[in-house]
Amino acid sequence: MDFPTIHTNFWDAVIAIPVIMILTQLMKVLLHIPKKFVPTVVLVLGLLFSIFISHRNHLVAGIFMGWFYGYAAIGNYAALKTAIVAFRKEK
Repeated sequence: MDFPTIHTNFWDAVIAIPVIMILTQLMKVLLHIPKKFVPTVVLVLGLLFSIFISHRNHLVAGIFMGWFYGYAAIGNYAALKTAIVAFRKEK
């Protein structure tokens, strides 16, 4: 079995992750998603972005990179929230 060659570029990640974070925040506000489902929503958005936009010609590559996009968005949100909370406590 041959593994697929996955071509991604810097702009996929620079665009995909902020877009996923923004869409997640909008969905939280507009659809009132319970907190326990937010990571799942982020992961699904990452998969959808990757499968249908970034890697639309190769399903395996889309799924593989979608996991990275989703989890990168989750990690960025957690880091940003931690930094903001720490900054507020310093004042």
